[in-house]
Amino acid sequence: MFQKITVQTKINAPVTKVWEYYTNPKHIVNWNNASIDWHTPSAKNDLRVGGKFSYRMESVDGKNGFDFEGVYTDVIDNSSIKYSMEDGRNVSALLTQSGEQTNIEVTFDAETENSIELQRQGWQAILDNFKSYVENK
Repeated sequence: MFQKITVQTKINAPVTKVWEYYTNPKHIVNWNNASIDWHTPSAKNDLRVGGKFSYRMESVDGKNGFDFEGVYTDVIDNSSIKYSMEDGRNVSALLTQSGEQTNIEVTFDAETENSIELQRQGWQAILDNFKSYVENK
């Protein structure tokens, strides 16, 4: 059984814009990194139950990289996404609009290689980068 970790943020944008930026590969490549040392040079996303996604994540210097991949298990437009990663861990993202803001809450199964706090910080940094991208577009 995996330990669950939750990260969240409030974005000053309507849920329809947040959903589009969160799921469209042309936007994903612009925000999906935890630090300026990393980037996502390519992203593919088949956003439907049974559909697959793959984001290529690499260090800017090109020395490290990996494919972040999964299969969607549940998709409710402008509301929630659930997916399973290749190693069997699960992730859920819940979007809720409140006035002119959208809250995103992402809960994921922790892996065992890195500390819980390091994982929380990394996923939160990506979500914070996403917030900044959406609010500045």
